[in-house]
Amino acid sequence: MCGIAGFIDHKVQKEDQKPLLDRMLTSIAHRGPDARGMYFKNEVALGHNRLSIIDLSEQGNQPMHYGKYSIVYNGEIYNYLEIRKELEKLGCVFTTNSDTEVILASYQKFGEKCVDRFVGMWAFVILDNESNSLFCSRDRFGIKPFFYIYNRGRFYFGSEYKALKLSPIFENDINLNQVYLGLQLGWNSYNDESYFKSIKSLPAASNLYFSDGKIEIQKYWEVDLNDTSKISFSDAKDKFSLLFQDSINLHMRSDVEVGGCLSGGLDSSAIASVIGKNYSNVNFKTFNIYYEGESAVDERPWVDKVLNKYSSLEPHYFTPTDKDITDSFDDALFFADVPLAGSSPISQYFVMKLAKQNGIKVLLDGQGSDECLGGYMHSFYRLIGGLIGKGKFLEAFSQLNKHSITQGFSSTKKMDLFLKSALTNFNSEQSLYEMEYLKYLPFLPTDKSINFKVGDADGSRLSLFLKNLMSTTLLPTLLQFEDRNSMAFSIESRVPFLDHRLVEFAFSLPDSYKIDNGITKRILREGLNDFLPVEIANRKDKKGFVTPGEVKWLRGPLSFLLEQNFAKMEFLYVKKLNYLVDDFKKGNNKNANLIWRAAVLAYWLEKQ
Repeated sequence: MCGIAGFIDHKVQKEDQKPLLDRMLTSIAHRGPDARGMYFKNEVALGHNRLSIIDLSEQGNQPMHYGKYSIVYNGEIYNYLEIRKELEKLGCVFTTNSDTEVILASYQKFGEKCVDRFVGMWAFVILDNESNSLFCSRDRFGIKPFFYIYNRGRFYFGSEYKALKLSPIFENDINLNQVYLGLQLGWNSYNDESYFKSIKSLPAASNLYFSDGKIEIQKYWEVDLNDTSKISFSDAKDKFSLLFQDSINLHMRSDVEVGGCLSGGLDSSAIASVIGKNYSNVNFKTFNIYYEGESAVDERPWVDKVLNKYSSLEPHYFTPTDKDITDSFDDALFFADVPLAGSSPISQYFVMKLAKQNGIKVLLDGQGSDECLGGYMHSFYRLIGGLIGKGKFLEAFSQLNKHSITQGFSSTKKMDLFLKSALTNFNSEQSLYEMEYLKYLPFLPTDKSINFKVGDADGSRLSLFLKNLMSTTLLPTLLQFEDRNSMAFSIESRVPFLDHRLVEFAFSLPDSYKIDNGITKRILREGLNDFLPVEIANRKDKKGFVTPGEVKWLRGPLSFLLEQNFAKMEFLYVKKLNYLVDDFKKGNNKNANLIWRAAVLAYWLEKQ
């Protein structure tokens, strides 16, 4: 895990190349404190801050060279040993033990198709020293960031906004479309957009080619919703278990100690349980945040269920005080690069800090499971709505009843579930998200145009919904915070559920293998039945990175956020915003989440 930065710019004088690149790398030094490297060839500059994880020797430093190619790279190719053996049979010779050299040799042998072989996360730039062209790539899910600025043949790239803000072609104009998406939908990352007009993000599962002053972007991978399997549930859960265990095995590859988040939820418990059983000889450190006092949020009783089953797990806990939250907010916001869509990223920030204090450089986390296995409660809307759309009314009402019983819904809540499920049947995914976008209409400017698009491909309503969660609506934002919070403390965060083989298999399964009888993530619960504590496997509630909540913090340690000069946000209906903020101060919590987003945005804008 590292930080990369560089450029191709014919207008930068040779004597100015090194100082400029050094400033860019210094701005993201937290991403790689172990070594810094730079390489210059004509108007090309490649820079790298290294966090040493695989092959800790100096031979693993970057930029790295292989034949006519040079690379700077952020990420891990977990199956690099298997690929290396294949390449050695084809005559390739290696001088390091790093996965970086495997990428270069793979590109030499297979060209752009090399990425199809990789199991991992990556953002890299490969320079062809003969043609002066670049091949850039980002992993299938966008786990690792890749930002760039392109203007009339001048090209700059970097792992974070911070590096690109130092580019001579950076312009500080705010991208209002991204601002609105953040306010209305909580998306901090959409497609190729950033919070600045001049900075673009290379979309996930995409390659970028730079040659003769021009760029071209091509998508190389996408989940196929028509690739459905006829496998029985019994065989499916066995295959899921094997795929997940193989993913864990690959993600445990490291030349430094590996630890893990353990919230007590299903996903982090699944990771810890497989490691506890299959790596019982390894002392595996786990990390959890909880809150005491009037706003107590404490998942430790659930964590104990896993700890009691696996003695090799070593728990570590931290409870942030109000002072911790106040004192850490500016740093958390700085490292995030974007406004915080909610309070959960702050809890995640403290988890990473705790792991750092305990000597961890690699941390396993559970991101991606909910998006491909149907973990969110609002997935039931699409499941039930899809059944209604197919005329399977008895099955639809059966699923509605069982979900309502499982969650203890009142008759009013049950009717609300039915109406929202029916709504999904009569509207496209695009229409549903447009309705949600316009929900906070008083904040929007006079121009109410919709400038985003979600997929409406073939497949079941549930599968389409999950695919959009994974590729467009939710996971990109979660991965943004996953990367920034971990790298703030020079930690490589790995997400085993986002092994593309596991994801492709999950999307090939019938809906009932994922959600059935009021139970989410069925294939995970039953597939890992031999690993999970029974209480965790049967847990029905759903929590993310827990906090006391936006209301408590806005009325407590982060109350200063409400004192922003909202009048400067002329792109919103400021009069309405001020009215809602005043109403919140008087005790009305109805619009707390929106007020959090607007207040954090105003605070963030002041610092740009």
